[in-house]
Amino acid sequence: MDYVALTEKLIKALAIKEDMVTVKEFPSEEPDKVIIEVLVDSEDLPRVIGKGGRNINAVRTILKASSSLHDKKYINLNVESF
Repeated sequence: MDYVALTEKLIKALAIKEDMVTVKEFPSEEPDKVIIEVLVDSEDLPRVIGKGGRNINAVRTILKASSSLHDKKYINLNVESF
């Protein structure tokens, strides 16, 4: 399963400046863990996180559900702005 592509599609749907969204996967020491880093424009950060973290938690839930259906990996999603 390509979690980077799924994350990128979900985050771009939330962001206004879609071309500024960057999603990268970083290696983990554990084989069953995936670390995904999302960079968005500073103006889009509140929109991506959402009120009380609702939007980013929804993205995390979708990734977790997808992982449980495919390969049961733990997904760590970090969001930052530039």
